[in-house]
Amino acid sequence: MNREDCVGWAARDSSGLLSPYSFTRRSVNNDDVSVAITHCGVCYADVIWTRNKHGDSKYPLVPGHEIAGIVKQVGSNVHRFKVGDHVGVGTYVNSCRQCEYCNEGEEVSCVEGRVFTFNAIDADGSVTKGGYSSHIIVHERYCYKIPMDYPLASAAPLLCAGITVYAPMIRHHMNQPVFSTSPSKKEEALNLLGADKFIVSSDQDQMKTQEKSLDFIIDTASGDHPFDPYMSLLKIAGIYVLVGFPSEIRISPASLNLDRRMLAGSSTGGTKVTQEMIDFCAAQKIYPKIELIPIQEINKALERLVKRDVKYRFVIDIESSLK
Repeated sequence: MNREDCVGWAARDSSGLLSPYSFTRRSVNNDDVSVAITHCGVCYADVIWTRNKHGDSKYPLVPGHEIAGIVKQVGSNVHRFKVGDHVGVGTYVNSCRQCEYCNEGEEVSCVEGRVFTFNAIDADGSVTKGGYSSHIIVHERYCYKIPMDYPLASAAPLLCAGITVYAPMIRHHMNQPVFSTSPSKKEEALNLLGADKFIVSSDQDQMKTQEKSLDFIIDTASGDHPFDPYMSLLKIAGIYVLVGFPSEIRISPASLNLDRRMLAGSSTGGTKVTQEMIDFCAAQKIYPKIELIPIQEINKALERLVKRDVKYRFVIDIESSLK
């Protein structure tokens, strides 16, 4: 099968400014699925790597790892998917498929290292390019079935943001109260999102009244922030799970030791739990709140993300806007 031309948007340097870019995807191999991308969620990871925050960005860089779309071609060995199926692709597109974690459907913890959906070196030596593009070719193992009646625009954020929260919730058997640095989000959190309680973490009086009130905390913030004030909200033996990537973690040992609290880390999830999450959201009719944008507004959207001027997940309408 022939290699395919692909169009997308890419950053050329650490300014992170994205613009139209044409490149070639690999040919569809026997175990591959070719996906026409309809939507791609916008993740803070897109900011980090387009702007070379970790010093390892490989330009031109096509970001995007919350991918939803429609199968347009399958390899001869593919049996889980057929042309026309709705599918998702998340944060990684390859792994060794042989280690104990891969064998358990926990490819995100692959001993040899999973291959990220963009800015990584794939098995063939090529640099992976993400979902800010017209299509993607992926081994079927790393594709997820999206029920036909589940909106693809809503499905996209599940592939990173959704599984990043769902995986530790399942692992630690938790229900999560909600708190935020932004008072403006209170009304929507309580009424629209179904939160039981809303805490403005910048309000010291509110924080004081909630000390030792929570069983679990999932910290999604990637910006630098103090940890001890949040730790104080945990009950005895409470669990604090960090899924964001601040530049450092500073915690007083007393915050952990005296009340037997646990600090845990998590990233996304393996293929098994990711499919389970998608199926759960579809069955329970859980739809992420999104702000749909055309690809032409992506630079403005990323800047808004940096400035925290966004309430819900940006999702790029690739199908309608990428020409």
